[in-house]
Amino acid sequence: MEEYIVSARKYRPTSFDSVVGQQALTTTLKNAVKSGKLAHAYLFCGPRGVGKTTCARIFAKAINCLTPTADGEACENCESCKAFNEQRSFNIFELDAASNNSVEHIKTLMEQTRIPPQVGKYKVFIIDEVHMLSTAAFNAFLKTLEEPPQHVIFILATTEKHKILPTILSRCQIYDFERMSVRDTIAHLKAVADKEGITYEEEALAVIAEKADGGMRDALSIFDQAASFCQGNITYQKVIEDLNVLDSDNYFQIMDYAVDNKVAEIMVLVNNIINKGFDGGLIIQGLANHIRNVLMAKDAQTLPLLETSEQQRQRYQQQAAKCETRMLYDALRFTNLCDQQYRQASNKRLLVELTLIEIAQITQPDGDAQTAVGGGRKPTKLKSLFKHLMQQTQSSTAAPQVAATVTDAPTPTPHHPSPNTQHPASNTQYPSPNTQHPTPTPRLKSSIGFSWNNIMQMQKPKKMVVIPGTLASSDPNTKTTNELHEFSQQDLELQWLSMCNRMPQKLSGIATRMKNMNPTITELPNVEVTVDNQLAMEQMEQIKGSIVNTLRLYLHNSAITLTLRIAEHKENVKVLTRREQFVLMEEKYPSVSKLREVFNLELA
Repeated sequence: MEEYIVSARKYRPTSFDSVVGQQALTTTLKNAVKSGKLAHAYLFCGPRGVGKTTCARIFAKAINCLTPTADGEACENCESCKAFNEQRSFNIFELDAASNNSVEHIKTLMEQTRIPPQVGKYKVFIIDEVHMLSTAAFNAFLKTLEEPPQHVIFILATTEKHKILPTILSRCQIYDFERMSVRDTIAHLKAVADKEGITYEEEALAVIAEKADGGMRDALSIFDQAASFCQGNITYQKVIEDLNVLDSDNYFQIMDYAVDNKVAEIMVLVNNIINKGFDGGLIIQGLANHIRNVLMAKDAQTLPLLETSEQQRQRYQQQAAKCETRMLYDALRFTNLCDQQYRQASNKRLLVELTLIEIAQITQPDGDAQTAVGGGRKPTKLKSLFKHLMQQTQSSTAAPQVAATVTDAPTPTPHHPSPNTQHPASNTQYPSPNTQHPTPTPRLKSSIGFSWNNIMQMQKPKKMVVIPGTLASSDPNTKTTNELHEFSQQDLELQWLSMCNRMPQKLSGIATRMKNMNPTITELPNVEVTVDNQLAMEQMEQIKGSIVNTLRLYLHNSAITLTLRIAEHKENVKVLTRREQFVLMEEKYPSVSKLREVFNLELA
């Protein structure tokens, strides 16, 4: 029985013309052989399985060929070529730097460079995975690499160029190998299948090429695996079953459902996929790649960017005609966000399902309503609700505020609060007694995000408290109150600190300063705050109204006033560090010092 050889070794290229997908590099190397203008050191870098070591061997054989062809290829007939093909050449050495990475190995290699070649012109040293050399080995290699003997050529190969010392890179001609395109990989797999007498479906080869991710060696290994599973007849269904790849029909179906806003159908389809053993993260990644391909198929200029078979390309074009560009952009954003959050999510399946729901609602018109769910409840739409709330949140960034407030919008005539009117349970700013306009329709303005509890509370009707003296107080059905509760200095300081902690991120600077200020009651309910300098005074003046409203709300006194003044020079007290505060405490309470000595404590 003939010995079996895997396709990656059996069909390894033996000439420049048989190398797949690296035409620019192979042409340059052939021209160098033809002209005789050879550098003393080359560096081949690129992903795995793209032909770096193969090209290094072909190049080394062509360099030492006694009668090269006119195209710069090895003749395969001379003694040097025969010796290389029979693996008995003394002029071409291969070193695996992954297992020979010490200084001693490099010194042994340097000693071999002194011996001239027996047959041919050059001694060629191929060092594979050169990035695995230690720093000391690199330094020992530097001098020889810079000025080697005239009969020595070094060919270095690596998959991680960034790990090589810059002093090594500057001494080499660098060749960057590209990933194999899907088209080139499919064409090569077809040639191998024809030689092996294996029947195939082009879609099956496309799946293998995509799975290989640009590596020809990986593609040939997967091809052998699929050929063994399919027993000589490689079909699409058997390949996706063997490789555990999710059928692309699922992605096309999901997008068709999303265009028609069929959320229930998507949930059922995803459930079937997960029950087959596929991970939710794999579904999102595959869907993101599918949406990207649909987006590329919408424009003739980007159509060549599709790395797939011709039949699949036509399907992408047909679906691209159904999908709006805006929908594809938003869907890509949703899938990318889900992919980033997937690892940290505690309920991964729920995250995937919510992402798919969002994608299915992209094209849903804002005015549509879903079917009512029993009880005669008014139909609502989740997407519309969130959009409305987000618009309200964005409007709150127009002016700096300390607490959530209700903005008054004047109406032509006074009106009663509607039972459906949304009022926050707290954080309400009461109208000033001097305001001469009807009761407004409240609009929530806050820099704080929404939670489900906030949303549910907002749906419950709340009675709005009105200060006497406004137009709305003339309504006999409106109950009005005027809170004038007394408060202590301790209450004032507590609410002041709480207000500073609630201030939004954009006011963090002034909030930090305000924490160091000490509000005092001059004459109840008048409050005075001493400010350190003019800059702080200007910042405080901008938010003074919000500060007063907040204090009135939480201290339950609508008559509170706030006076700001700049501290005099003698009032500026030095802010002590923690160590200075501890020293003063030790002076005042000697027992603290004894306690520190007994427990051998140190101040952090």
